[in-house]
Amino acid sequence: MLRTVNRVLLTLAGLLLLVLGLAVLAGGFDLQRRWGYDLGSGWPWNGPGDVLLTDADRTRFRDDGWWWPVVIAGLAVLVLLLLWWVLAQLRRRRLGEVLVESGDGEGALLRGRALADVLAAEAESLAGVDRVRVRLLGRRTRPSARVNLRLEPHGRPAATVERLRAEALEHARTSAGLDALPAEVRLRGRRHRAERVT
Repeated sequence: MLRTVNRVLLTLAGLLLLVLGLAVLAGGFDLQRRWGYDLGSGWPWNGPGDVLLTDADRTRFRDDGWWWPVVIAGLAVLVLLLLWWVLAQLRRRRLGEVLVESGDGEGALLRGRALADVLAAEAESLAGVDRVRVRLLGRRTRPSARVNLRLEPHGRPAATVERLRAEALEHARTSAGLDALPAEVRLRGRRHRAERVT
């Protein structure tokens, strides 16, 4: 989700800056007169002598009472959105990569999402498991897993957690060459209708 928001925001900011830059360049190089096209009377930059904000534009709302509260409220909303975005970047605790011992003294990097996906797929194949979400946390040399398991109505929690530890987590640990892969497992049951006996 955060990656998608980042891409959308960066794309929009890039397009806005590109269009603004091209418009200023077109006015600065007087391309409308040289190439013989017209963007209309409302276009702000028609030639190299035009300015971004004229004196009339800057002082138009000076005497109106609504001007300053609107500007301050808009800037406050913008600052809050930017603060939320920065905090969301800092809160990214998902582990991006895991350092795998390769035997040559340098090691290799394994994508954290790939390891989490394989772990989730193996955990979903266990009997009584409906859905699994795995998130790797910690440092790349000492990762840990947060596993959210949703059990089928007939699933047995104790047996499922034991098989998860002995099979899926152990396979992930040995395949990545880790000394340990601690995990926090959260269980939920899938909702289902009550069965009627006739």
